Amino acid sequence: MNLVAAAVQMSSGPDKERNLALAERLIREAAARRATVVVLPEVFNWRGRRNEQQAAAEDLDGITISAMARLARELRIFLVAGSITERIPGQTKAYNTSVLIGPDAFVMAVYRKIHLFDVEITGRVQTRESDAKVSGTEVVCVPTSAAIFGLSVCYDLRFPELYRKLADRGATVVTIPSAFTHHTGEAHWEMLVRARAIENQVFVIAPNQFGPNVHGFPDYGNSMIADPWGRVLARGSGDSEEVIVASLDFDELERVRRELPSLQHRRIS
Repeated sequence: MNLVAAAVQMSSGPDKERNLALAERLIREAAARRATVVVLPEVFNWRGRRNEQQAAAEDLDGITISAMARLARELRIFLVAGSITERIPGQTKAYNTSVLIGPDAFVMAVYRKIHLFDVEITGRVQTRESDAKVSGTEVVCVPTSAAIFGLSVCYDLRFPELYRKLADRGATVVTIPSAFTHHTGEAHWEMLVRARAIENQVFVIAPNQFGPNVHGFPDYGNSMIADPWGRVLARGSGDSEEVIVASLDFDELERVRRELPSLQHRRIS
């Protein structure tokens, strides 16, 4: 069985209307290129200053997920709505939330980012996501008619134990919508994406933001789709809005798992 998947690369800002219009255009491009699974990047619908977050945050039945659900139904696709800033009632902080929507417009899975990006790389990147966000606690893996999807977001990529839990739950496709910084992405993005694919014998769909952002450091772009052998099936540029597309061959996934059954050979869990 083959599945055509697309990763959408964007440079989102504080204009939600503009971001949603761009996301729709790129989703339609992906569907026109025969993708039946489309994944958007992290914070695709809004990326603004933290003092504006409360006004920009949404519920899961808000304008963004409602619009994505309509598109998924119209285009008959599985759509991972990268991540949005999800309102938490009674709090000024929010969740960083990824949502899987099916071709019937039904929300099939909701994943709230577990690992928050609190780093200080001298002269390069300084940010504390936990000042504005609350960590999720649930590992999310969901079977569908297309694949068994494991959901994650950006900084999660550095924590292999999450992906092993997804593999243990049967994941065949892992999604990693991201806003990976240029400095860390240039050093680690490709090797981490390929490592997560290799060690868990899954397909990885990893769309990324690119270019300058409101936080004062650039994002890396280079969105990627990798296969269970670690091959890069498609890769984006570092400087443009675009859609990358690849065919996911599940016979190849089964072959890799059969011939090199490392998941069955584990001695430590």
